[in-house]
Amino acid sequence: MTRNSTPSLGSLLFFAAAFLLSAYFTFAAVQGDFGLFRRVEIQAEAETLSADLDRLEQDIVRMENLTQRLSDDYLDLDLLDEQARSVLGLARPDEIIVD
Repeated sequence: MTRNSTPSLGSLLFFAAAFLLSAYFTFAAVQGDFGLFRRVEIQAEAETLSADLDRLEQDIVRMENLTQRLSDDYLDLDLLDEQARSVLGLARPDEIIVD
């Protein structure tokens, strides 16, 4: 005698609910606000922002250097000459200007 038993409706509902719940949590772990894809996006954005920060810090150092070179305490004559030529359009009397 062989007995052909089919699973009961309750066990089918339990396994279906368990499957759907695990599928939901898997989807949330990969696609959600705190999922793997979002983490990769955040890391890429952090690297970009870090590179921007490094570039801005270099700009600040360069500008502080130029500011210090034009201050009253320390006067860089070459920089002063360069600024006078570019901003004011000045030239020395012995120079020939070619346009």
